[in-house]
Amino acid sequence: MDGTEGNAGQPGPAERSHRSSVSSVGARAADVLVYLADDTVVPLAVENLPSLNAHELHRAVREVLQLPDIALEVFALWLVSPLLEVQLKPKHQPYKLGRQWPELLLRFTDAPDDDVAMDEPSLQFRRNVFFPKRRELQIHDEEVLRLLYEEAKGNVLAARYPCDVEDCETLGALVCRVQLGPYQPGQPTACAVREKLDSFLPAHLCKRGHGLFAALRGRGAKAGPGEQGLLNAYCKVKEAAGGDSGRGASLSTHYRAYLLKSHELPFYGCAFFHGEVDKPAQGFLHRGGRKPVVVAISLEGVHVIDSREKHVLLGLRFQELSWDHTSPEEEESVLWLEFDGDNEGTPVNRLLKIYSKQAELMSGLIEYCIELNQTSELAAPQETVSGPPSAASSLPSSAQRPQLQRQGSVVCSRLQHLSTIDYVEEGHSFPKQNRLCGTGGPESFYTRIL
Repeated sequence: MDGTEGNAGQPGPAERSHRSSVSSVGARAADVLVYLADDTVVPLAVENLPSLNAHELHRAVREVLQLPDIALEVFALWLVSPLLEVQLKPKHQPYKLGRQWPELLLRFTDAPDDDVAMDEPSLQFRRNVFFPKRRELQIHDEEVLRLLYEEAKGNVLAARYPCDVEDCETLGALVCRVQLGPYQPGQPTACAVREKLDSFLPAHLCKRGHGLFAALRGRGAKAGPGEQGLLNAYCKVKEAAGGDSGRGASLSTHYRAYLLKSHELPFYGCAFFHGEVDKPAQGFLHRGGRKPVVVAISLEGVHVIDSREKHVLLGLRFQELSWDHTSPEEEESVLWLEFDGDNEGTPVNRLLKIYSKQAELMSGLIEYCIELNQTSELAAPQETVSGPPSAASSLPSSAQRPQLQRQGSVVCSRLQHLSTIDYVEEGHSFPKQNRLCGTGGPESFYTRIL
């Protein structure tokens, strides 16, 4: 288990799915409910549920949804609750893990005993954290694209993926196109957008007035800033989508456009973990304290996100960091990140201390992602001689596009908001993509943590 293969993740989609996935259990048959990213349910009648593994249930879901074979790689089964998110390995038995859920909560969360006793996971069919996002652009099946789109949209609307306002408007405009059809100038379109604004934009961009003045704001009132920006972007979607007409036309183009834009977010497709970091000392008494953070880990690197402000505090590619973790048996459970820095013009090594009961999971995931990347790099030269690129593979990848460079962008690091340990060790610098402490050989991510 880990934060993807056991992703002890941040509540988000989990908050709307505090429900059981097993309605009855017996020696013969059980009704299992598997939830999709859009909150619809796939009911499965299965035999001998306690002995079924995730691979078998995954196959059953694919058969019901009539998904192509690529879905085996794109999606995984997850156990999800408001307190914990776990991506299952193919060999995992969901029923048995569900029975062990209280033990997992006690081990990997700080939830109070009362919350642990009441918590119950649901079984969800979600994106596989280990599926490279570059391969998403090679997918042609509309239902697979739709499921990926729905999951990305949910993470944007829930602010699990921090986005700049301009990006929220661009993404929201594509959602308008999917849900409302091509843009039609005039008041009816503006009203339709206003009535469902929170379906297109994150909540913090949908704030409206309350009380008498809000009530007096009629249907002909002027749109707010977020709403107007959304309408402007929606109008441009129609121009870009030239070939489609009507709501019944294929939506694959718009699903793909949404995914392509989402790929610009450096934490797209990540696993989420909870933790805390030290605040910089402030004031005469140098008071610090801690602030809650979300640690987002993907195949591309690690991002530390401020849980309250919804912006990135630190973003590192794996080539830029070293890491290690300390277990509760040694001291407080901590993930250490080491990276190069600068202190008044002097190059220094910086250590960030992330306090989290999920440090072991994060460390294991970082190690496995690095191993996967190294394996794919070795295989890449062989892929280049396999034949001419397809039309899908000729689309620009996120690696080819420039990174977001907006001043003050929510995806830019804010090191001034972090308290790090800075030091200089003459004649020595840690090799990146390695553990800080080399005691013993690295354990494979697939080593049983549970």
